[in-house]
Amino acid sequence: MTITVADPRGMARTGAFVPVAAIPMDARVEALRFLAAYAYSPAGTDPVSRRSRRLCAAIKAADPEVLAGGARTIAALVRERADFAAHLDPDAVLVPVPSSVPRPTAETDVSVDIARALARCGIGAGVRAVLARGMPVRKSATAPVGARPSVGMHFASFRIVATPLESAVTAFVLVDDVVSRGRTLLAAACRLRERFPRTPIVAVALMRTLGYVTDLPGLTAPCLGDIHWRHGDAVRRP
Repeated sequence: MTITVADPRGMARTGAFVPVAAIPMDARVEALRFLAAYAYSPAGTDPVSRRSRRLCAAIKAADPEVLAGGARTIAALVRERADFAAHLDPDAVLVPVPSSVPRPTAETDVSVDIARALARCGIGAGVRAVLARGMPVRKSATAPVGARPSVGMHFASFRIVATPLESAVTAFVLVDDVVSRGRTLLAAACRLRERFPRTPIVAVALMRTLGYVTDLPGLTAPCLGDIHWRHGDAVRRP
């Protein structure tokens, strides 16, 4: 069985499918808790859905004002809601999730900009680029449904590049721009768990995709949920 992934030049190539069984059982994170501030409808036709697509594009383009605004929104939620505050250990290390293509430096990843914006708002105890891509995967946002990278493929593509002393890290917070099904975040959590088996791991994304919602009630839609396994794949709830 094969899937199509992207090479560093952006051209399609065929790579071996990486089954979930390739993830060691002691590295598997059974459920990853996540927090998201905004909602995004890729297919909605109402004005709010159209605004959500513009906001999503601005986030992915690393618009500094938009990222700063998203970080302030999350910081306000943490101050105002006990459940959000409990999600984020104030001493946690923020770990940006790498983009789909290996880069010589993580500085150009939007997740790094988001993590730094969160840190400036008092979230976490600092930013550390612990993860990198060792090989490229195809972007899920532009891939046909049957060709989107699996959790196993993402896991195989991630590698640990920085190793903070485990005893000095109380928790990891994975930081990403948009969470859809959750394959990337779940794979990143498994790769961290493999190296740091005793350290709690949660995730934060500025935006979550609501693929089957055609009318959004509002852009700001605070959410605490989880990403778990179903039939060997990742499932996000809600």
